[in-house]
Amino acid sequence: MPAPHRVVIVAFPGVELLDVTGPAEVFSVASRVAEQEHPRYTVEIATADGGPVTTSSSVRLLADLRLDEVTGRVDTLLVSGAVTHPKEGGARAVVDPEVRDWLRTAVPGAGRTGSVCAGAHLLAAAGLLDGRSATTHWLTAAQLAADHPEVSVDPDSIFVRSGSLWTCAGITSGMDMALAMVAEDHGHALALATARMMVMYVKRSGGQSQFSVPLSVPEPTCDRIGELRRWITEHPAADLSAEALARRASLSTRHFSRLFAQRTGTTPAAYVESARLETARRLLEESDAGLPQIAATSGLGSLQTLHRTFQRHLGTTPAEYRRRFR
Repeated sequence: MPAPHRVVIVAFPGVELLDVTGPAEVFSVASRVAEQEHPRYTVEIATADGGPVTTSSSVRLLADLRLDEVTGRVDTLLVSGAVTHPKEGGARAVVDPEVRDWLRTAVPGAGRTGSVCAGAHLLAAAGLLDGRSATTHWLTAAQLAADHPEVSVDPDSIFVRSGSLWTCAGITSGMDMALAMVAEDHGHALALATARMMVMYVKRSGGQSQFSVPLSVPEPTCDRIGELRRWITEHPAADLSAEALARRASLSTRHFSRLFAQRTGTTPAAYVESARLETARRLLEESDAGLPQIAATSGLGSLQTLHRTFQRHLGTTPAEYRRRFR
């Protein structure tokens, strides 16, 4: 019988619990449902000192070995992540220096390497994502792009594969990536059987923008623009053309458009569409209103525009979105 596929998952203090246990469970279930001719998976957790680590949820994980004890063949090396939420500045990915330094020498020897959630920041800090495409949790995608301009950051994908390096989005997407790895190792049938056992999508539709908040642009320091943003959110069905908004702000259309983009990082038209989409999402999640009524109430107008907006931004239909998130 072929040797089992060895998976090593790197953890450190403050790590997201599901970044470690989610992929581990996928590989474990795949081993249980696999036919005898398939090599099974073994999963080990490695920490800097080989001791237990306390996760972000305060659950303690026991390690199987120290980082310097990870020798021999490693078929899949996974790097988990951690995110802090300071009162000022928003979410920040944690870069553990011991893990970062160890990765520089460990990754080249692994058959396949993947990061889960903010673990991509560790790979990038080790210089392993230079010139590659990558993704991470939508909350820290801007940080990854700013800190590592040599990395092409895709903030929407559930996971991205670039050669032998894989990166995935927020937390539970580590399970999606692990399922894709099972499919690569043993074919779609085993991945599908594993997904069925875990009551998962074998491949979920759309990207992580379905789960993020499209209005997560910086709060402007200009009170006039801030008040206008709040008014847009409260009146999505009003006339929200650049001309109408400029009149409301007592500014010329040209000056208003320039000031709005400067303060928010987006154009008035793009912001209005995001605000209307957010309203439509909320109505789909929380109400029994029909799609034509939602199109009208959200300001998107027609059923056709509602469908086009959902497909363009979320890669799904309004009806499918309601089935999944209500």
